[in-house]
Amino acid sequence: MSNERLRSALLARGMSVQDLAEAIEVNPKTVERWITQGKAPYRRHQYATASVLKVDVTTLWEDSRTVDSAMDLSKAEIVAVYPHRHTVPAGLWREIYARAENHLDVLVYSGLFLSEDPLFHDLLKAKVAGTTQVRILLGDPGCEAVRQRGIDEGHQIMDGKIRNALLNYRPLFESHPDIGFRLHDSTLYNSIYRSDDEMLVNPHVYGIGAYLAPVLHLRRMPGGGLFDTYANSIEQTWGGARHITDRDITGA
Repeated sequence: MSNERLRSALLARGMSVQDLAEAIEVNPKTVERWITQGKAPYRRHQYATASVLKVDVTTLWEDSRTVDSAMDLSKAEIVAVYPHRHTVPAGLWREIYARAENHLDVLVYSGLFLSEDPLFHDLLKAKVAGTTQVRILLGDPGCEAVRQRGIDEGHQIMDGKIRNALLNYRPLFESHPDIGFRLHDSTLYNSIYRSDDEMLVNPHVYGIGAYLAPVLHLRRMPGGGLFDTYANSIEQTWGGARHITDRDITGA
């Protein structure tokens, strides 16, 4: 039986059999057999393939050993769990972002506490001056998802918090155009703070503000899947987000 999941994952990444074979250093005919005959690779090749295709290994193969091992890897991706965002060590946010070399992403509604941190602003400027891609995604203050999140948190001022964050960031996106700022209208289930293969995930809980909700500190491991699940949501949200206008900041 053919492995259509592997075939689909290749197509989704825009890769050919030859591309995958070269990436994981196997014969292209071997990869072809994995697809057309449903042959199961060695486990090291399963994890290497999942890593290249940026999917959970159990998406491609479901034998019991692979499932058990993937669960262990996903658990290993959890560095720490904090019961509330306000219990995260104050300097950890900057420490994680200071390690970024390729990707620095913020996916939030307002993330007001970061926008108020001048040292974080300095860090963004330093990173974008190098090789790091910097992307800041804030909620569209006029969208329904933002209005509802304000209601869910019990204050109904989420749009105002976003505009305050935009005002704080304004000097950056006016003087440093290489820093990517966009607004999204997505229903966020988590605020995500990514630095290369490390991230902090702050789940949204009904009835309380994000600062009272838990935070997961994750570090990506090939084949683990947990980190990539959250990282993929950043890419999808960025693709559907729009640029900021003066009206977004003033509300006029």
